[in-house]
Amino acid sequence: MDPFDPKSLALPTRGGGCSVSRKPPRHRQGEKFLKGPIPWEWLTEAAKQPGKAFQVGIALWFLAGIKGSRTVALSGSVLEDFGVNRYAAYRGLKVLEDAGLVSAKRHPGRNPLVTILDAGRGKPKPKAPWTEPSPMDVFSLVSFWLEPTS
Repeated sequence: MDPFDPKSLALPTRGGGCSVSRKPPRHRQGEKFLKGPIPWEWLTEAAKQPGKAFQVGIALWFLAGIKGSRTVALSGSVLEDFGVNRYAAYRGLKVLEDAGLVSAKRHPGRNPLVTILDAGRGKPKPKAPWTEPSPMDVFSLVSFWLEPTS
């Protein structure tokens, strides 16, 4: 066979020697993997948060899959795999808490215990929008200020 034959450089055809599966890739034995299912709403809400919050959230789901529980101790070694230092992890955890995706209990000198919440169910109620005061409120305020003092 001629080593400069252009046909030798062609990609294999569909039924040919290349076996490409249509299924998503699977982890090999001993490799880390993310156990699911993870609710789509939870993922999309975490992805909208600033900073490293999404990476912290994925690390929490990884730990929850290992432990088989929604409550896990957030360890720094898992966060290092995602390139998250401890200060960014603190901020990311706070952002996830504010979004209502997790709750955390902190203890000095220990990893925080974090509980993954259902998306949309743990959210704090939004603050009520400012409303225009009624004319009666304005009248009461004005008459209070205009009362003569003795």
